[in-house]
Amino acid sequence: MIHKRATASRPSGEWNDDDFDVLADGVVVGRIMKAIAAPVGSPWFWTLAFGYHRDRRPTHGYAETREAAMAAFAKSWRRK
Repeated sequence: MIHKRATASRPSGEWNDDDFDVLADGVVVGRIMKAIAAPVGSPWFWTLAFGYHRDRRPTHGYAETREAAMAAFAKSWRRK
């Protein structure tokens, strides 16, 4: 999996520096971003893209750091 800033992988739209796309084999399969509204102490939100939820749980969550969000995403992605 590759994490790429949304500004670099999506030519249109307004993206923050804290918005990342998660790519697998060149296809966007999810996102990791700093959420505007999040649980206290867990500002980073991760989610699998629609169409990639099948047989994977959880499909989204919050984490304390971007690295922790990346690890949670990877753990969910590997579940089948």
